[in-house]
Amino acid sequence: MDSLTQVALGGAVAYTVMGRKMGAKAALWGAALGTLPDLDVFIPYGDAISDFTYHRSFSHSLLVHVLVTPLIAWLMTKCHASARPYFKQCMLLVFLCLSTHAILDSFTVYGTQLFWPLTEYPFGIANLFIIDLLVTIPLLMGFIAALLPRLPYRKAKRLNLIGLGLCTLYITWSLVAQQYINHKIERTLANNNIVAGAYMSTPAPFTTLLWRAVVMSDEGYYEVYASVFDTPEQVSVTQFTSQEGLLDGLEDNWHVQRLRWFTKGLYSVSEQQSAIVMSDLRMGTQCNYVFNFKVAERSINGPKAVDVEQYSSRPDMSGLKKLFERIWQPSIVLSPPANTPCGELN
Repeated sequence: MDSLTQVALGGAVAYTVMGRKMGAKAALWGAALGTLPDLDVFIPYGDAISDFTYHRSFSHSLLVHVLVTPLIAWLMTKCHASARPYFKQCMLLVFLCLSTHAILDSFTVYGTQLFWPLTEYPFGIANLFIIDLLVTIPLLMGFIAALLPRLPYRKAKRLNLIGLGLCTLYITWSLVAQQYINHKIERTLANNNIVAGAYMSTPAPFTTLLWRAVVMSDEGYYEVYASVFDTPEQVSVTQFTSQEGLLDGLEDNWHVQRLRWFTKGLYSVSEQQSAIVMSDLRMGTQCNYVFNFKVAERSINGPKAVDVEQYSSRPDMSGLKKLFERIWQPSIVLSPPANTPCGELN
C-alpha cells in the first residue's frame, strides 16, 4: 500500500496497544514502524529487475520481524522511561506494526515475501488497489485522534477502534467481492470457450466495484473488465498477443527467469526498436503497464542479452472518469481494440 496508509495503520495499531500508557508517543512510534519496512527501496541490488523483485523481501518477512522485535522494543524503553515497565507490551506493539504492514501489502498485487528466507514466494492476494481511500481514511481518523492533545483518551481510543474496524470491514468486503468477480469472470470465459492459464483479478484504481483481470492462454492474453453489477454477458474481454518467441534462446537467462517467476506467468513480450521488452501485466493497463524491462536486443543470430533497463509508461489519468462510469455502464469500453500498436516506451 501507499506510504500514508502504512503510516496511519502503524499509528492506529500502536495506539491500540500502548495508547493508555504512552499516549501520542505510541502512535508516533507506530507511524515510524509502519514506514520502516519500505525503506528497503533505498537498497541497490545491482539492476532494475533485482530491485523490482527483491523489494518486499527480507524487510517484509514475518520471521525477520520476530527477530528484530526485541531489539526495537528495547530501544523504545531506552528512549522512554515510562515504557520500561511494559517491555512485553512494547514487543507486541513493534511486532504488530511491522507484521500488519507486511500483511496489508500482501493484499495488493505486487508480491510480498512474508516467509523469507524459508521461501521467496511473493504473496499477492490482489484484493486491494495500492491506493484506496476507503482503507486510508478510517485509519487516518484513528491516527489523527491519537495525536490530538486535547482529546480525552477514551474518545481517541473509540475513534481509533472505529477506524480500524471500518478498515477491516472494507478489506473483508474486498475479499468477498473478489471471489464474486472471479466466479463471474470464469463463467464468461467458459461461455466464450477460453481456456485460462495463469489468471489474476485486481481492483481498478480507487474502487472495488470494478475489477480488471489478466488471463493468459496459448494464443496470448486477455484483458478483462468486470463490474460487481455486470452479468457474465456484460463482462468485457479483449485478446492481445505476446511475442513469446522473442525469448527463444534466453530460457536460462536469470533476468528472464526471475520475471517469469515474480509475475506468476502474467507477462507479455514485445519488441521496441530492436529491444526485447517484458512487461508485468498485473499493474497498469494495456499499453500503459507500470513495469517494463528491456532484457535483450534482437540480432541476426537471435536475442542477445544486454544490461537490463526499466522503461516507464505514463498512466493516462484522463481516463479515470471513464473508468468510474464503467462501473454502472457495461457498454463503455476500457481496453484498446485487439492488438492495437502501443506507443514507444521510454
